[in-house]
Amino acid sequence: MDATPPDRRTPAPAAAALVALAAAQFAVTLSTSIVNVALPAVRDGVGLSDAGMSWVVNAYGLAFGALLLLGGRAADLLGRRRVLTAGLAVFTVAAVAAGLASTPWMLVTARTAQGVGAAAIAPAALSLVMRLHPPGTARARALGVWGAVSGAGGAAGVVLGGVLTEGPGWPWVFHASGVGAAVVLAATLRLVPADRKEDAEPRSRLDATGALTVTSGLVALVFGLTAAGRSGWTDPLVLGSFGAAAVLLTLFVRLERRHPAPLLPPRLLTRGAAGPANLVMALLGAVWVGLFFFLPLYQQQVLGASALEAGLSQLPLAAANMIGSGLAPVLARRIGPHRTLLAGLAVQAAGFLWLARIPADGTFLVHLLGPVLLVGAGLGTTFVQLTGAAVDGVEPADAGVAGGLVNTTRQVGGAVGLAVLGTLAAARTAASDLPHTAALTEGYRAAFLMSAAVLGVGAALTPLLARGTRPPRGTVPAAPPPPTAVRPPSRTR
Repeated sequence: MDATPPDRRTPAPAAAALVALAAAQFAVTLSTSIVNVALPAVRDGVGLSDAGMSWVVNAYGLAFGALLLLGGRAADLLGRRRVLTAGLAVFTVAAVAAGLASTPWMLVTARTAQGVGAAAIAPAALSLVMRLHPPGTARARALGVWGAVSGAGGAAGVVLGGVLTEGPGWPWVFHASGVGAAVVLAATLRLVPADRKEDAEPRSRLDATGALTVTSGLVALVFGLTAAGRSGWTDPLVLGSFGAAAVLLTLFVRLERRHPAPLLPPRLLTRGAAGPANLVMALLGAVWVGLFFFLPLYQQQVLGASALEAGLSQLPLAAANMIGSGLAPVLARRIGPHRTLLAGLAVQAAGFLWLARIPADGTFLVHLLGPVLLVGAGLGTTFVQLTGAAVDGVEPADAGVAGGLVNTTRQVGGAVGLAVLGTLAAARTAASDLPHTAALTEGYRAAFLMSAAVLGVGAALTPLLARGTRPPRGTVPAAPPPPTAVRPPSRTR
């Protein structure tokens, strides 16, 4: 029997809305990974170069990550349901356009527009989840569902990508995303409550200048990291990109300090655990995106698996991720939130260290099943903990931008991480004098080993979350809700 007090239960309308909101998040994360298995077919279909394949992933991820702060602030100022539905509409049209693309520039442009729509969807949906579920058990359960569908969407995208590529063909990898988003849009209009007057502040203005500078700076950074893999770190174009990124991101910081309604309010990073939680989330995003990029390529280019086989082999990863997300609140109550976070990071790192030993003549059952189960379980647990730390305890007026920030750090971390890991893998492969498949394996092993090291850095940073949850000296903290995630004490409202 459920021992949760009646006032802690999720009302039926909120539960129905959670289904639609979780489906929106599922569509966003699925579109991050659904193209990975299809990349070889997409390359042949539109004439992409090998270097261009990563931009099919990064064009979406970078637009998504760079504009999430703008999407979150727009949700706070204009209304969360309104911004969510607009994002779903843009996402739907862009996904269909990507499936119709016949040239590289058309495909990359459509994927960029799809990322723009996703940047409106994710923060608005997460802030609606926080609004509809009060702090305590109801919110913990909602975040558990959120974490499960986020991780499962990444793994399910690889599975569905394989099925569609082998079946109707690679264009349906994008068309399916569009159809799914259209269904979610209809469900949102029906199940999610309309915006209240206090949910929108139409007199405030959006920080468009800040959005332009941070987006341009991040594009320059990722372009430089990607170009370094083929041109070298001392190439003038690479150095110029890094210089432009440094100037633009510095300008963004200066603009935010002066803007009356900044895209990223400094208080989000200086109060509670949100700052360090987002830093660790960026590291998690780097290994997350890298995993779903390199694993299918290893299976297809080295082991000779078909797109369908590579996709179906992600089912254990999806199952482990969902189990880890479901166990996160239980573990947090039993061993504490910080130990739960450390355990999730350690389990993932162990899985990546295992993957760093893959051979060129490996098999799924012997060399991949064990490590992907570890990575999936640890990923689900860690994601739930970090999401709770990053969005709980913020002021209601900042709910949308807090949701945008946690998604921004994950997506930008993923874009930067993929560029770095891709450069590392390519350099390791180029330096090897082994046969082609063995050289590719050397590159993938280097990427997985670096991923384990990144998770180790994340584990070393977790004490910052503990310090972030301590109240100022001389104050009496309010009684916190059950510790279902790493987060600061709830404020009295």
